[in-house]
Amino acid sequence: MVPILPWVAHLYTATGAVIALLATGVTFAHNFRAAFIYLVVATFVDATDGVLARALKVKERLPNYDGARLDDIVDYLTYVFVPVLIVWQAELVPVAFPVCAAMLISSAYGFGQANAKVSAGDHFFTGFPSYWNIVVVYLYVWKLDPIVNAVVLMVLVLLVFVPVRYVYPSRTKRLKVPTLVLGTIWAVLLVWMIWRLPATDGPWMALSLVFPVYYVALSLWLHRRH
Repeated sequence: MVPILPWVAHLYTATGAVIALLATGVTFAHNFRAAFIYLVVATFVDATDGVLARALKVKERLPNYDGARLDDIVDYLTYVFVPVLIVWQAELVPVAFPVCAAMLISSAYGFGQANAKVSAGDHFFTGFPSYWNIVVVYLYVWKLDPIVNAVVLMVLVLLVFVPVRYVYPSRTKRLKVPTLVLGTIWAVLLVWMIWRLPATDGPWMALSLVFPVYYVALSLWLHRRH
């Protein structure tokens, strides 16, 4: 008898690709607020599909289907491709094609690395973990000079190749509780900022920077310890 419930978990993961398609459509329509909202939904799916897969014992019941590969494909669409498309369509950089191409290729390298996710003793990402969906939100809200945006993006492209270990928020053991608490507060603030677009006033941006600063500082500290 074919197990149905494990396939439900994989179908749930695959909905991220459909959400990416919807985000692509509204991006071409220059409705960037809607695109960001779709990416928030995709991130929620990515944050919860693993819990569902483990609850349904997907690996044991469907050993011949690679859910991790499916997850990587969907993540590349939602964390990389759609944000890169927003950079292009929102004209966030002065010359879009080379910057966007660099983002796509660097992340393809990052996703293809066997040690992209380190799990020996603890869990980390190796190299900048392609959080382009988050970076692009900040660049869009900040409305910086396109040249500054291009410099920021290219620095992050280079950091994909630098083997620094970054915190895996839901799985890195050291300081996991404060990381999850601060991360949850930050996520709420970021969603609120997106929901308010095109309005960008208020203290929300400054408050939302607390967690990224904490995240980078913790990552560098743990990297030195390892």
